[in-house]
Amino acid sequence: MHPNSPIKIFSGSATKYIADRIAQSYGTPLGKVSVQRFADKEFQPCFEETVRGDYVFIIQSTFAPAENLLELLFLIDAARRASAYKIVAVIPYFGFARQDRKDRPRVSIAAKLVSNLLVTAGVSRIITMDLHADQIQGFFDVPVDHLFASRVFVHYLKSLELENLVIASPDTGGVKRANSYAKHLDVPMVICHKSRKGANLIGEMTVIGEVKDKNVVLIDDMIDTAGTITKAAELIIEKGAISIRCLASHALFSGPAIERIEQSPLVEVIVTDSIPLCQQSDKIHVVTIADMFADVIKKIYFNQSISSSFIF
Repeated sequence: MHPNSPIKIFSGSATKYIADRIAQSYGTPLGKVSVQRFADKEFQPCFEETVRGDYVFIIQSTFAPAENLLELLFLIDAARRASAYKIVAVIPYFGFARQDRKDRPRVSIAAKLVSNLLVTAGVSRIITMDLHADQIQGFFDVPVDHLFASRVFVHYLKSLELENLVIASPDTGGVKRANSYAKHLDVPMVICHKSRKGANLIGEMTVIGEVKDKNVVLIDDMIDTAGTITKAAELIIEKGAISIRCLASHALFSGPAIERIEQSPLVEVIVTDSIPLCQQSDKIHVVTIADMFADVIKKIYFNQSISSSFIF
């Protein structure tokens, strides 16, 4: 512990709903932040209490619009200029993570740029969950605590008591993640192989593995337009599966996502509250990650190991 550095937890505008839960789980009130907005849409966040010498945790997911990222950067800069002892950015959903490399000529590696911006703003540490690409941890020159939603998902999955369970990856990029679940639960795994016609456009898809008479659970890190998971679900049911569910850490749910899920054979889509739900559906079940983040914040503040916070 740092006896001369009290802990304070703050939230950006976009993630106050989960920041309230994290602060409540930790056992401290959420700090006060105001945002002044000008007529031309410019904005200025401000801490409404002193942070001098404090261990400051700022919670903000960086989903669209880009204002959410900009507000986080402004808050970090404000805390640094107000002489905070340490500044930790708690980013349940790290946006721009899909742009982690040059996958075609003349494009930005936006995830690296965002990491540079956060470090330049004055962040001391990053806590995030289920990055789209693990290597993004290496983009930062400060410590990164990369958490996994498996800690809450596995508990929920076990509560369903599904027989003949099979874990599925909706694409080859998610094989490592799905394999971790399959190994931990000691069940088989299958892979859906897809080809893309373009961004958010799925071409051909095939299933590699046996799903007949099985209860299948698709594992993914995010659902954007839901094109991949719904097409995979239809194909798996066509192959003779008894039921199909999906676990996804980040519920982006853009465009026709909810409509596709409603019309799909998916029995249930289980997501976390890393992003606020833009639309509701009876098929969507939200599990909270607030307790997990509160636990990690406490361990970091008291200089304790966070290894026990991981299932795999």
